[in-house]
Amino acid sequence: MIHPTAIVDPAARLAAHVDIGPYSLIGPDVEIGENTVVGPHTVIKGHTRIGRDNRIFQFCSLGEIPQDKKYAGEPTRLEIGDRNTIRECCTFNIGTIQDCGVTRIGDDNWIMAYVHVAHDCQVGNKTVLANNVQLAGHVVVDDWAIFGGYTGVHQFCRVGAHVMTAAGSIIFQDVPPYLMVAGNTAQPYGINVEGLKRRGFTADSLTAIKRAYRTLYRSGLLLEEAKQKLAEDAKTQPDLQRFVDFLEVSKRGIIR
Repeated sequence: MIHPTAIVDPAARLAAHVDIGPYSLIGPDVEIGENTVVGPHTVIKGHTRIGRDNRIFQFCSLGEIPQDKKYAGEPTRLEIGDRNTIRECCTFNIGTIQDCGVTRIGDDNWIMAYVHVAHDCQVGNKTVLANNVQLAGHVVVDDWAIFGGYTGVHQFCRVGAHVMTAAGSIIFQDVPPYLMVAGNTAQPYGINVEGLKRRGFTADSLTAIKRAYRTLYRSGLLLEEAKQKLAEDAKTQPDLQRFVDFLEVSKRGIIR
């Protein structure tokens, strides 16, 4: 399953049925799970752990050192989960000791060509990152987020669950869950209704989420007042707890 032209360090740990394509390079501190396919001309280095059933296309660079001048060779890591599709020319860097020391990609993500995931990013599960999405260092992406092509996210920003960004969006602050955003600088444009319907949200849940959006963006309340109102509403509408939890951990302030 390893092409004769591939260079795989003897110390690398490859599970059963791993396929390594022509001219790829696998470093000594790399671990790859069962049934993962690595395309040609791919470089996987650093302390990198990749789960099972992933499809990694050609010309990717995974586990390279961070693009951070402070990095001094510390043994930080990259961790990639299971069943991810990683298309051509993606670049994922290891973490830094200035943060948690690990860059993480979860499970079942669809990551298109030329995506960059910088050091210490934390990407959840079932996300879609379209072509040329660029995540700066320390970005957190929650489950089910969808990024349109050429979306850029500033370092230390957080993007909530079920968010959808338009192509070319530039994000400088945190994006609460369920929103659709667009523009440079990105602004909110309502709730990702179609996405939520596809994921089984009920009509009652959608109504509650729309009301929460109006509380946050259309009521004229100060942010602290809106947070208190959402916390009260979440007692009877559990789907609103995502808003409450997100606002509690937001550090850069939300787009508003």
